[in-house]
Amino acid sequence: MEITGSVALVTGANRGMGRHFARQLLERGAARVYATARRPELVDLPGAEPLGLDITDPASVAEAAVRARDVTLLVNNAGVATYQDLLTGDPDLVRLEMETNFHGPLAVIRAFAPVLAANGGGAVLNMLSALSWTSHEGANAYAASKAAAWSLTNGVRLELAGQRTLVTGLHVGSVDTDMMAGWDVEKSDPADVVRAALNGIEADALEVLADEASAGLKSALGSDPGVLYPGTLPSSWTPSRPRNP
Repeated sequence: MEITGSVALVTGANRGMGRHFARQLLERGAARVYATARRPELVDLPGAEPLGLDITDPASVAEAAVRARDVTLLVNNAGVATYQDLLTGDPDLVRLEMETNFHGPLAVIRAFAPVLAANGGGAVLNMLSALSWTSHEGANAYAASKAAAWSLTNGVRLELAGQRTLVTGLHVGSVDTDMMAGWDVEKSDPADVVRAALNGIEADALEVLADEASAGLKSALGSDPGVLYPGTLPSSWTPSRPRNP
């Protein structure tokens, strides 16, 4: 996959990782970059072509696929984190995360798969997460949606191979964007993450592990769950107090 001369479409390109993707694609010589957002008037990147797209709205997705029929590289970046747990979180927000982080990218891929095929195959990059491979209290709904998106990535990779479309999954832990502004943790530079992702696409990589957190979690997938979740082992539980009659 050559980025120079490609025509790229980036979802959620008005800020954060999406804006970095659009900018670096232009810097690498993409012939056109559709920078999409629900409110395209917020796209302020010189050289990019703003395009309205709400990945949770089927009509909006279909219209974007008609208007951008020259796309050869699709970057599924748009997503949402509501920081909900599964049992105590707001059910509507849990559902929103799945609609946005799983059903949204799926809808966009389904709409643009024929476009990519008509233009020689091209590539799809899915923005995933280190939390595709583990859960974390305070963000369990997000982790579930990203685990589903990882499975989606593997599934569409199989289904699009016949039309010679590369499908790359990008995994990363915490990134210094608005989404992680309230978390006091070590964060990766978004420019570095995007650079690694685009290098991976040009190398025909099926998966990009952009930091040590994602690489470590990937290597631990074969471990017993007790290694990743030691506090869930019955042997670690403190004895419960008898209830008063």
